[in-house]
Amino acid sequence: MTSKMAEQQRPSWNEYFLSITEHVAERSTCTRRKVGAIIVRDKRIIATGYNGVPAGIRHCDMVGCLRDELQVPSGERHELCRGLHAEQNAIVQASTHGVSIEGSSLYCTNMPCSICSKMLINAKIKTIYYAEGYPDALADEMLAEAGIEVVKLLP
Repeated sequence: MTSKMAEQQRPSWNEYFLSITEHVAERSTCTRRKVGAIIVRDKRIIATGYNGVPAGIRHCDMVGCLRDELQVPSGERHELCRGLHAEQNAIVQASTHGVSIEGSSLYCTNMPCSICSKMLINAKIKTIYYAEGYPDALADEMLAEAGIEVVKLLP
């Protein structure tokens, strides 16, 4: 087998990292949407996160979904949720372990919301790769204004 043939059988870096975000999302206990995120620098994963409640809190799949009970549409009233978003958990994981994420890339199963986008802007993430959209025009606007490259990848 030639090296060119071997290269063609390997996933690209984007495919590789996106597939890992999908695996990370499987840890989610959210009853509405399972989201995974990883932060990558120099082709190395430095933090992961999935959407779910803070440590020590009963999971939504055990107590029910507050957003469903209140009939909150997707993309609205983010504060009405027991859980953190995958991107937030990845940022917290890096912080807890004293790892700077400045200049890194975020891979996420879903486009970040406006709250996560503000955090990613201040954390100085340089590129966001995502598979599925999310209804939040403010996030799109702020990321563009901050000069963060946003790339939609095919799942």
